[in-house]
Order: sequence, then C-alpha cells, then structure tokens
Amino acid sequence: MSELAEFALRAVAIGVGATVVMDLWAVLLQRLFRVQPSNWAMVGRWVGHFSNGKFVHDKIADAPPIHRELALGWMVHYLTGIGYGALLLGIWGLEWARHPTLPPALILSLIALVAPFFVLQPGMGLGVAGARTPNPNATRMRSVLNHTVFGLGLYVSALLCAQR
Repeated sequence: MSELAEFALRAVAIGVGATVVMDLWAVLLQRLFRVQPSNWAMVGRWVGHFSNGKFVHDKIADAPPIHRELALGWMVHYLTGIGYGALLLGIWGLEWARHPTLPPALILSLIALVAPFFVLQPGMGLGVAGARTPNPNATRMRSVLNHTVFGLGLYVSALLCAQR
C-alpha cells in the first residue's frame, strides 16, 4: 500500500474512532448525570447558512432552519474528527500511527480547543469560549473534557489500527 493510501485510511479510521469515543462519552454523561449532548442540528444549521454568506449569528437557535440540518451537523462532526485524524498524522507522521503514544494525541486535542472557543461558539452566538452561555465556566470545562476524551480516542483508535 502506498504511504498516501495508508495515510488516508489511518486518518479516517483514527478520526472516526475518536469521534465515536467522544459520542459514547456524551451518552455516558447523559445517562449518568443528565448532561445534554451537543445538538448537532444547530451545528448543521450554522454550517448550512454559510452558503448564504452568514457565518456569525446572534443566536443560532433563532436562525431559520436548514433542510436536513441534523444530518449535516452529524456529517460535519465526523468530518471534523477525520480532519483532526489527518492533522495528527500530518504533524507526527505515519510512524506515530504505526507506534502510537498518548502525548501527541492529547496535545492535538487540547490545541484543537481553538476551534470551538474561537470559531464555532462565537459563530453560533455563544460568545468567545462560551461567554454568552448561561454558565460559561461549565461550558469551557465541558469543551476541555470532551476534547480530552477525543484525544484519548485518537490514541486508542491509533493503537487498534496499529495492531492490524
């Protein structure tokens, strides 16, 4: 297999695997602590409005719905995970994927907090780092925990792929 094909397959497997781990974490939090999971329909609505040139909303829930916004939101969620899988391999290389270690996965997942804090949340009207949410510190902590779990998922997924 060519290195490009290996890179692509590992990026998809690692990214999807890590996203599944993060989604299972959300289910666990919901069942044990009644923490509401992310509303991927609102992410789909946000992204859906890009075609209209609208990137920042006062409150995404008040924006007009987008056809199939829930499906779009889930697609964006998993494509983002794959993108982070590719970024991880792009920075640390295929050799890391063949012999994964935890620090690179955690480092990337925590650096990736830039995306929700400074792009997604402000764009959806939640403010920088969730400043306009009812409990900004809880919102921030949840983002940090979710990204940490995602980082663990990157590592575990890479380990599973490395054993094949």
